[in-house]
Amino acid sequence: MGALTGRTALVTGGSRGIGRAISERLARDGARVAVHYGRDERAAAETVAAITAAGGSAFTVRARLGVPGDAEELWAAYDEQADGVDVLVNNAGTDGARKPIGETTPEEFDDVFALNTKAPFFITKLGLERMRDGGRVVNVSTGLSRRAGMTELIAYAMTKGALDVFTMTLAKEVGARGITVNAVAPGVIDTDMNAGWLRGEENKAAWEAMADLSPFRRIGEPRDIADVVGFLASPEGRWVTGQWIDATGGSLL
Repeated sequence: MGALTGRTALVTGGSRGIGRAISERLARDGARVAVHYGRDERAAAETVAAITAAGGSAFTVRARLGVPGDAEELWAAYDEQADGVDVLVNNAGTDGARKPIGETTPEEFDDVFALNTKAPFFITKLGLERMRDGGRVVNVSTGLSRRAGMTELIAYAMTKGALDVFTMTLAKEVGARGITVNAVAPGVIDTDMNAGWLRGEENKAAWEAMADLSPFRRIGEPRDIADVVGFLASPEGRWVTGQWIDATGGSLL
């Protein structure tokens, strides 16, 4: 039996990249996993199929996040297929318009905050009404909230900084129920979202530069993050809460 056997998890943005790796990791640990997606139904179905083929249990949940009523839509879809939740992973997010402050419009600013900050806040609010005591909340942050990075990611980094404050503050409120709340902060990860500037021969210099940031001299992989989340979601993570976990592969050293 796995560490999460008999428990149910919801992973937002759980069908691709880091989210898929988290979904698969929690399923391997025995959880029944709700794989959330916004638009890519095929990717979500493929993730569920992969989990099922490996002997796990999963189902898809569709809801567009970053729009009014998103949290209610998400949990309504979830409630049709599950009763209560034990692990909530707020992973869905966007890096936004990727513009420096002088070029960022109010609409672009609002859009990135709506998905990266407001959605996790209200998804968690409603999720806590369904979460059993001893549950886990894990928020996916970024190393950029602790170290200045590319100036075109200023709004994105701000959204994650707010998420970090949410993490440590909420941990104090829900601790009496045995619920832990933590943030995991990746560095550069080889995902489809980063493929445009990271993968391919034309981006070899960028790949090497990012790899050199880590003492391990490599780019992070989705499973590197998923394994950290797996620990925090497990019974062994019971004494860790309110923390920002540096999962940048040492890039901030």
